[in-house]
Order: sequence, then C-alpha cells, then structure tokens
Amino acid sequence: MPTRFPQHSDKTVLILYTGGTIGMREGPHGLAPAGDFAARLDRMLATLPAERRRALPDIEVISYATPVDSSSVTPLDWQTLADDIRPRCARHAGIVVVHGTDTLSWTSASLSLQLRRPGCPVIVTGAMAPLEAPNSDALENLEGALRFAALPPPVRLDDVAIYFAGRLLRGSRATKWHASAADAFTSPGTPPLGDYHDGPRLLAESAVAAHEPDATTRALLDRTPTNYRRINQGEIVRIVLWPGMAAWQLSAWLEDSRVEGALLQLWGAGNIADDPALIEVLERAVAQGKLIVAVSQCLYGSVSPGTYAAGHALARAGVLPGGDMPPEAAFAKLAHLVAMPLDSATRRQAFITPWVGESGAD
Repeated sequence: MPTRFPQHSDKTVLILYTGGTIGMREGPHGLAPAGDFAARLDRMLATLPAERRRALPDIEVISYATPVDSSSVTPLDWQTLADDIRPRCARHAGIVVVHGTDTLSWTSASLSLQLRRPGCPVIVTGAMAPLEAPNSDALENLEGALRFAALPPPVRLDDVAIYFAGRLLRGSRATKWHASAADAFTSPGTPPLGDYHDGPRLLAESAVAAHEPDATTRALLDRTPTNYRRINQGEIVRIVLWPGMAAWQLSAWLEDSRVEGALLQLWGAGNIADDPALIEVLERAVAQGKLIVAVSQCLYGSVSPGTYAAGHALARAGVLPGGDMPPEAAFAKLAHLVAMPLDSATRRQAFITPWVGESGAD
C-alpha cells in the first residue's frame, strides 16, 4: 500500500539552482539563462491555491553564480555538487537540485553513487519549459520535489531521486527517454519510488530502504580518501558500438594514455562483432589497467556475458558486465571509481558490486 505523509518537517528545504531551461527567459535569439531565480520562484509559488501553499515547507534558495547549461555539465560539476550537498543535509529537511533536463539523469546517477546515503532526501528536478512560460511544467515539478524533500523522519527517503511529471524515480536508475514530452524521464525495469496525488506518496518500502553493499565494499565507500581526484580531463569515454566498427577506431579511443576507463554499449545481451582484432584492443586496454565495462544499447534488459560466444570473448578480455545498469549510472560509477585511490583489483570488484540499487531488481 502507498504511504502518505500529509505533514512535513519543521526544517527548511534547500533549493540549489544550477541552471537549465526552468530558469531561462525568452530573448531576441531564443531562450537564454536569466537571473533572480529565488524571487521569480517566490512569485510563482504565490500563485498556487492557498491549501497547496500551506502544504509547502519553508525554503531557502542558493543560486550558483553562473547558471550551467546542462549539456555542458562535466564529472567535475558532479563532484562539486556532491561536495556542496554533503554538509548541508544535516541542516535541512531535504535538498532540491534544480537542473537542466539534458543531463539531469546523469547528474542524479552520479549524486546517488557519490552520496550513497546522504542523510536527507535529495530530489533532482527541472522542467521542459521556463518557470513563467504559459502551461509550463516547472511549478508542478518544483512543488512535488519540495513536498518529497520535506517528508519527515523516521520514514523518509535517504537517497537521491528524480521528481518529474508526477513521479519519483530512483536517481541511479533513470534515463531521459523523450526530447520534448512532459514525462521525459523513465526508469526502465524499475518501478517508480513514489507519485504525487494530492500530496507525495511512497509506493513501496524500497523507496526508503537502504541499499547496502557488502561489508567490505561499504567500508571502502564510507572512508574519505585524502587524495580523491578531480575528474575533468576526459578520463572516461563512452563508446556505443556501430555496424562496421574497425579495430583501429576502437584503438583510437582506448589506447590514448589519458583514458583510464571506458563504457561500452554493446548489442543486445552483450554482443560485439566477431572480430578478434576488436577483442585484442580490449585485452590491451585492460592489461594497461584501464577499467572497461559494458552495458546494453537496449533500454530494457541486461548484459549477460555467458549467453553468446561474443560475451565469453569479452569476459576473457577482462571487460566487466554492467548488468542492467543504465548508461548514466555505469558512466558515473566509472568516474567515481577512477577518482578514488584504488588498485585495479579493488576497483573492478567495486564496480560489479551494487551500491544504491543501480543494477539488478530491487
């Protein structure tokens, strides 16, 4: 049965405004970033019916000095955002990250993996249209995100989630499936954590349950490394297979000394062309200590290395299966692991260990 929470915490909810369409205004050359987000948001929230206004928590707004177009977001931005969130969870009922939609699911996946159990609900949201635009989805998305972020203890999210178009999705399992539809985000193979019908509803106990890795991995993740690296030089690449890919093309990506990890998106359940030269390139990259992982190009289903002969060849080359991980989560996990001061064997084991429900059925 759904769990309803008509009340909210007495603490404030913090909004971190990073940029995106939601904060833009129409200009002479189309939509462009606009400032004064806090005041504009306050005016729009005031237009809600009185009962809905009363249900909202008190809020604080921090706007980043330079709003970022989400198509320009990098792993370094993910690291910076996580650093900004960590110390604030203890002081706030929850945190709402306002973000552009193009890479919103990538940021939410990274925050899920970096923060793991942040100590408060972290809800990422945005909009397909600017805040003041006619028939915009912005106000409804913000209202829902704020209500979920304000769920009180003892039963509340201790996780990162996306709120969009009336649904709460696990942050590590979501993807943007439509370029312009209001319900642009989905979580293939994973049911929503909650929905919004006259208020926030959690749809299953898994919405608030901790997704704990094994004790060894947990100890690794809980420690704070003193030399955690900043990732902003293209250390991780994403390679989506195409018909006719040649070994020299794959080599051009993987044999660059600056590349430390790669996400391969394979055919179907984990296939690659029957070309020994491709496998040799992958073997050399793995031998050099590069972390090479694979997920499917398909929206649904997972990479199963033992299903086809090609999968066995990949496994022998040292390519790790990502299961049914979305590419956003697989890439973000790679970036996070490369940033940590780990040896190759530990890094490989940590990748195939689920941390926050990013792979496998809940």
